[in-house]
Amino acid sequence: MDPATIAGLGIAVTAIVAAIFIEGSSPMSILLPAPMILVLVGTLGAAIAGGTMRDAKSAAKALPRAFTGKPKGSEEAIATIVSLAERARREGLLALEDSAKDIDDDFLRDGLRGAIDGTDPEDLRVILEDKIAAKRAADRVGANFYTQMGGYAPTIGIVGTVVSLVHVLENLSEPEKLGHMIAAAFVATFWGIASANIAFLPIGNRLKRLSELECAQMEIVVEGLLSVQAGANPRLVGERLRSLVPPDQMEKPGKSDKAAA
Repeated sequence: MDPATIAGLGIAVTAIVAAIFIEGSSPMSILLPAPMILVLVGTLGAAIAGGTMRDAKSAAKALPRAFTGKPKGSEEAIATIVSLAERARREGLLALEDSAKDIDDDFLRDGLRGAIDGTDPEDLRVILEDKIAAKRAADRVGANFYTQMGGYAPTIGIVGTVVSLVHVLENLSEPEKLGHMIAAAFVATFWGIASANIAFLPIGNRLKRLSELECAQMEIVVEGLLSVQAGANPRLVGERLRSLVPPDQMEKPGKSDKAAA
């Protein structure tokens, strides 16, 4: 699990709570049910209204992935492809049929079976790239849903503040209560801005980033499978595939050795 989202949210919430205490207030001053319900439920409703129920269900399924998702390292896939290239060069492409059964990566396994079945290289590329495009489109639904929530939340927070200020104006005859009522009115704005910038937008960006990394790895797999199918030199296959990976995303040698083993 990659703890980036949990750690980031924890840091942001800690900063807000610390600021509240430094100002001499209490966290309970912003934990008001009415503005929280208005902003959170209202934002969810607006996001659902802007899409389809299928989009909402996809976004709900994608939410745990934003906190626990971690794309597989490219080095592991590269090591697997290099080992396949070595065996294919020694024993032939058909000898990889047994190896395909032991591969956990569905995309790599299906692509390898297509290569073994004698699918034309150009057709195989088109099929695999279509699968990548379909995954990218599916992942975009969940990311866009939370990004849209991040856009709706601040405005709905302002709506909540306006509603509360209307209530304040109705009670001008009781000046001793105005201070508390005005302060409570701006809590809705706080929740709108905070939920958008601390939760919804980061979650949307997180899902988008995970999708980018996974699709990039799948593109590397496509190039590797086509090289294996063409009978390329295993060493050159490994070097080419590693050249497609950004240096900061390459795993340490220790992990690479374990993956190769």
